[in-house]
Amino acid sequence: MKRFKLLLASLLFSSSTLAADPVTVLLDWFINPDHAQLIIAQQKGFFDEQGLSVELIEPADPSLPPKMVAAGKADIAISYQPQLHVQVAEGLPLSRFGTLVSTPLNSLVVLDDGPIESLESLKGRKVGFSVGGFEDALLKAMLESVSLTLDDIELVNVNFSLSPALITGQVDAVIGAYRNFELNQLDIEGHPGRAYYPEEHGVPAFDELILIANNESLDSSWMLPFLNAIERATIFIINHPDEAWEVFRDSNPDMLDNELNRRAWRDTLTRFALRPAALDRQRYENFAAFMQSQGLIDSVPALNSYTYEAGR
Repeated sequence: MKRFKLLLASLLFSSSTLAADPVTVLLDWFINPDHAQLIIAQQKGFFDEQGLSVELIEPADPSLPPKMVAAGKADIAISYQPQLHVQVAEGLPLSRFGTLVSTPLNSLVVLDDGPIESLESLKGRKVGFSVGGFEDALLKAMLESVSLTLDDIELVNVNFSLSPALITGQVDAVIGAYRNFELNQLDIEGHPGRAYYPEEHGVPAFDELILIANNESLDSSWMLPFLNAIERATIFIINHPDEAWEVFRDSNPDMLDNELNRRAWRDTLTRFALRPAALDRQRYENFAAFMQSQGLIDSVPALNSYTYEAGR
């Protein structure tokens, strides 16, 4: 009997190992502290414990991951709530099923010793941006909060050189700067900056970093286990921030072991979604209405057409 039990246990173990669900996750950008839960879940074995074999892939083109998921060529894409609204309006069959970073990171940044002392003083100044569309809408709403319009400023496309454009005086402010990265980068380079936050100046709060999947895969067997692993990783990070940083750093020390990532780690900790699977329905409805008011989408779709709550 004992021999039979050992054989049965061995078979069960082998079966569970062989049955591990492969899950492909396309990141939005190169690995950085915004992706902490994913790296910790992978390095600490939380995905393995949930029966998942997870592959994290950095994109060659940051615009491609949602399109690849929509085409069924990957399981999950890391994306942004504002972009999701636009992608759904364009007809992509995508839904948000989880959140990684539950506050905006996007901000308008100026040099601390520069000419901008308030949003009002942007009048007649140059503002750099990287990606048109949503960043224009953010800036427009922020300016409206102080009775200005886009006609009162000069927009300059600086591509992705936000900090250099600010430091060299090419522009007086930049929109689209991440408060956990650009502010630290500027300080490290000896040019301290100051941020103005969209959610404090006329823009509804939104989830910065979300998990999206193809609508046809929303009931997949991997989804709830994936979220469970992410939540466990989040709890580990919050409870053991220093140890978690070491695990994160050591996953790729050549790329991650530097002052910028150390500072960004510190500034991102309080922004992780403590309940990754939870959906703030009112937040999504409010932001969809904002996107419509800014002309970025034509209509506000039904919430359940682009969001999903696993396990409910």
